[in-house]
Amino acid sequence: MNATTTTPDSLLVQQYLSGSETALEHLIERHKARIFNFINSKVQDRDNSEDIFQDTFIKVIRTLKEGRYNEEGKFLPWVMRIAHNLVIDFFRKGNRMPMSYSSEEYDIFQFISDTTPNAELGLAQDQVVKDLQKLVQELPEDQKEVLIMRLYRDMSFKEIAENTNVSINTALGRMRYAIINLRKLISDNDILLNV
Repeated sequence: MNATTTTPDSLLVQQYLSGSETALEHLIERHKARIFNFINSKVQDRDNSEDIFQDTFIKVIRTLKEGRYNEEGKFLPWVMRIAHNLVIDFFRKGNRMPMSYSSEEYDIFQFISDTTPNAELGLAQDQVVKDLQKLVQELPEDQKEVLIMRLYRDMSFKEIAENTNVSINTALGRMRYAIINLRKLISDNDILLNV
C-alpha cells in the first residue's frame, strides 16, 4: 500500500506547513472527488462548481499559510465547511438566477457548450468562440497556459502543476487570475456572450 494513502491528513497538513507542496497535492487528490461532488450536488453546474472548488482550496491554502488552521476537527470536515460556506455565498450573490450579460458575475464558458443544431445559432456560437480565443491570447502567458490546459485539454490541476513545474496552489491561483482577467477583458471590450 502506498505510504501517502495511509498518511493521516493531520500529518500531511504538518508536512505542507513545513514546506512540502507534495503533501498538499496528496490532500487534494485524496478528497477532491468528495468535495467536488458535494459542491456540484448543490450548484448543479460543472463550471460554477469548479470555480467554487478552486476558491475552496485557495481559501484552504491561505488559511493554512496564515497559521489559522487548528486541529480541533478533522481536515475533510473543515474543508467541507469552507466549501459549504462558499456555496452559500454563491447563492447569496444571485448567481442561482439566470445571469444577464450585463452582470460581471456570469460564467463566460457556459455559452460554448450549446449543441443545438441550428445554423444561425451555430454561426453565432462560432463567433463567440473566436472572440473568446482572441481574448485568451491577451492573457499573461502563465495564465493562458493553465486556462488552456484546464478548459480545452481537461487536465487536472495536479497534471497542470506537473506539466508546468509549479506547485498545485500556483496552478490554482493562475487559473483564478486567468478567469478574473478574462472577465475584465470581456467587460472592457463590450463583448456580448449571449447568443
